[in-house]
Amino acid sequence: MIYEFEGKTEKEAIENAAIELGLEKDQFDVEIMETQKGSLFKKGFVKIRVHTVDSADHVSPEFEGKVPNATVMASNPKITANPMPQDEFEEKLLKFVQELITKMGYVCTVDVMFREDKKIGLRLTSESSSILIGRKGKNLDAMQLLANVYAGHLGREDVRVILDSENYRIRREESLVRLAYNTADKVRSSHTSILLEKMNPFERRLIHTTLNDIPDVETKSEGDGLYKQVRVIYKGVR
Repeated sequence: MIYEFEGKTEKEAIENAAIELGLEKDQFDVEIMETQKGSLFKKGFVKIRVHTVDSADHVSPEFEGKVPNATVMASNPKITANPMPQDEFEEKLLKFVQELITKMGYVCTVDVMFREDKKIGLRLTSESSSILIGRKGKNLDAMQLLANVYAGHLGREDVRVILDSENYRIRREESLVRLAYNTADKVRSSHTSILLEKMNPFERRLIHTTLNDIPDVETKSEGDGLYKQVRVIYKGVR
């Protein structure tokens, strides 16, 4: 299910969502739709879209949630993992992903990259990793979606499966942060707005949160469907 909430800040909007839905904050995924800084004549606000997942709604978690970054993976002992499957579910999941890639015509090794509460990351190691990742990670996203659907068929809708190869997720995250700051500099210099490329919800949220603290810039998602564009807008005094 999808809901929308507003608040003066991202934190307030998320708290409003948790209270209204009667859920804990880690029980739903958040996509920031719009942020507007406060001014002398206008109050600031943040609009979010909340995704709740049930057994009939198999949504790729990376699209709407967070992936662990390098710092977190290095410092959190819960994420370090034995690469071998530890139970029947993990064994079947790894086998499914392995067979999926084999049927695509590529040789690949699949092992466990990390384990968290209700989340598991799988590492794909292959000489064809660039193809498995695809342009802007779309092939990786598609396989990840199938892996999550399969996890649901195994009765583990509560587990989020994340696929990665060659540390693409981390590299993509770092690239988007740089893009956000560079775009903010451009709109501040030109006093205009810039519409970025189409992105999935996770990538858009990263752009929104990166620029959330810049007072004379605001962001807004535009378009329909899963892949939307983020417009970065100059809001300072001309």
